Amino acid sequence: MQTIDFNTIPLQEKFMLMEQLWESLSHEANAKGFTPEWHLDELDKRQRKSEAGQSTFSDFSDAKKRLESFAYKH
Repeated sequence: MQTIDFNTIPLQEKFMLMEQLWESLSHEANAKGFTPEWHLDELDKRQRKSEAGQSTFSDFSDAKKRLESFAYKH
């Protein structure tokens, strides 16, 4: 297995790699029927909060801008 020196990768590329890795993991997990129990518990908790009007949501484009702003500052 090849190792990666993450210290040499620019932050923006790390986010792109993380997004690609997450996409790959998601597809593989779905294909194999793998969903950890704590994920299901967290989803249930969030759904109950949403139904009780205790959640706040951001528009995707606003959330993405906040993340990009944070990434470029560091």
